[in-house]
Amino acid sequence: MIFYVVPKTVMISAGEASGELYGAMLSREIKNIWPDTVIFGIGGQKMEKEGVELIARISSVIGFIEAVRHLAEIRRTFKTASNTIFTRKPDILVLIDYPDFNLALAKKAKSQGIPILYYVSPQVWAWRSGRIKKIAALVNKMAVLFPFEVALYEQSGLPCEFVGHPIAETINITRAREEIKKDLGLDPERPLIALLPGSRPAELQRHMPLIQDVARRVQKELPGHQIAVPLADGTKLQHSLDSYITVYQNRTREVVAACDAAAVASGTATLETALLETPMVVFYRISPITYLFRFLVNVKFISLVNLLADREVVVELLQHEATPDRIYNELKRILSDTAYRAEMIAGMKEIRALMKGKTPSARVAHIAGEVAGWGLPASQS
Repeated sequence: MIFYVVPKTVMISAGEASGELYGAMLSREIKNIWPDTVIFGIGGQKMEKEGVELIARISSVIGFIEAVRHLAEIRRTFKTASNTIFTRKPDILVLIDYPDFNLALAKKAKSQGIPILYYVSPQVWAWRSGRIKKIAALVNKMAVLFPFEVALYEQSGLPCEFVGHPIAETINITRAREEIKKDLGLDPERPLIALLPGSRPAELQRHMPLIQDVARRVQKELPGHQIAVPLADGTKLQHSLDSYITVYQNRTREVVAACDAAAVASGTATLETALLETPMVVFYRISPITYLFRFLVNVKFISLVNLLADREVVVELLQHEATPDRIYNELKRILSDTAYRAEMIAGMKEIRALMKGKTPSARVAHIAGEVAGWGLPASQS
């Protein structure tokens, strides 16, 4: 008699770049525990490199206007994902952020009796909190990145666990700032300012003119300082920058670790900068129409740093407040006011303490096995 072993199967839906990174890290951990697992889903190059079969690629959509422009693409991806659920019936569906798309996909999986793990909660604490009930009705378990999210879901009866933030797993730079500068081809003796515009096309379009104006102001008034613009892998600029600005591809973490101050577009990069204990000012601009809907958002802060600390650790400049003068003045204060700088770094150390001892990717891999009903291999049980 011949016995056939049916492989374990996981479908992951990651809608954009940050979620795709977490999906790649999770895929690696799942295969470490269950090497023969077949993983497929929506992602990008990072997931592909971890052996994930891509049925569709991630989008770069953010905001209402951007979503409308990409509606046809989103619909095609959703149809492909829905068909995959029905034809391949994975053991578990792992959703990573991207709420409107992923909750619609969860309905399809639920109808087929497929268990669902939601990794990286939608920002229900910021707006549309009514989604908590919808999520609780569809999802088997939540794995969240921030400790304050747990109570929101537990009140609805949905099992929820704070696993920590996967970005914290990637912070392993221990070299001195001067050594990193030298490795980057910079003068180790001169101060460095980093300007981070974001990674999405819409962010680059809105932020790069602002970044260039800030750089010009630094060059004029602080001529001894070096200026770097780190970009995510694959990010392309539409216009060339002034010669005194050094652009780096896929070396953001090193640049941030080496710099003395940074101006950072709100997003995951603010948490990464805080975990590296680099003082910063946070800024962000969105489309004017999207900005009209800001009254729907119920948060005091926009940056992950301040949200986690529940107070202003770093200055945030949103929309019309995000001007070259205000960003420059805040950078100058960070560089010149020793007490102010020390207080900011102390707040960042608190954020690091929240993540201490957490191994999110490995923990979520184990949770996925629990939700799927696999149990652990004998070597790990």
